[in-house]
Amino acid sequence: MAEVRERDPRLVIGRRRQARARVKILDLPESGSSPDASVSTKQAAEVTLPRSELDRIWSPEYLERLARTYWRFLTRMSLGLLRVRYSAEGRQIVLIGPPLVMISFHRPDYEIEADGGTVTWRIKHGLLVAPAGRTKGYLRLSVKRPPADAEERPGSELITGTVTSEVANFYPLIAGWGWFSRVGRRLYSATQLKIHVIVTHAFLRSLARLDLAPSVVGALKAAPTETIEEEQTVASA
Repeated sequence: MAEVRERDPRLVIGRRRQARARVKILDLPESGSSPDASVSTKQAAEVTLPRSELDRIWSPEYLERLARTYWRFLTRMSLGLLRVRYSAEGRQIVLIGPPLVMISFHRPDYEIEADGGTVTWRIKHGLLVAPAGRTKGYLRLSVKRPPADAEERPGSELITGTVTSEVANFYPLIAGWGWFSRVGRRLYSATQLKIHVIVTHAFLRSLARLDLAPSVVGALKAAPTETIEEEQTVASA
């Protein structure tokens, strides 16, 4: 039996010092499927941080930066194999570079409210998307803070918000269709879905550092709190 190496306490302390928030992954069902072969999956986490810190980053600009952080994390987790290309039409996740477009999205739609916000990328097409799923489904990041009356309770300087990642109405190519779909769905659950859940949970845990990447586009910088769509063309990141 191989020896189990003890965790270096200096590394543990270092990680705790870097963390500016606490993250708790919520226990949610991994995915659900529909008769039309589409699948949906949702992962969520509670993020607890000082109220002053949340107030500092609670703005449309930081919602956009959260979205950018998601794509940066995906590139880092894949050791640079997956890259995000920005254009006037939307986003492309490419394997090293074109023409291997794994999945492409329309331009993101932002919705900002007093107690929450969402950024939604509607799916277009790609090598991971079945023909029947083109122009259907979406990827969505959501953030939500407690109601105002809950925040006003005395006795604590900490506040807990929720960050959610959701993929809905997605038609994975690997799941197949027709007679193969019964086997294909199991194959999808054992491979692509597992990888997606692992990566998403890792992304949510990384939010403990509150290291939000600057936006490539900057569409929401100093923008009013209303539904906004990006209208700028930018170069590939």
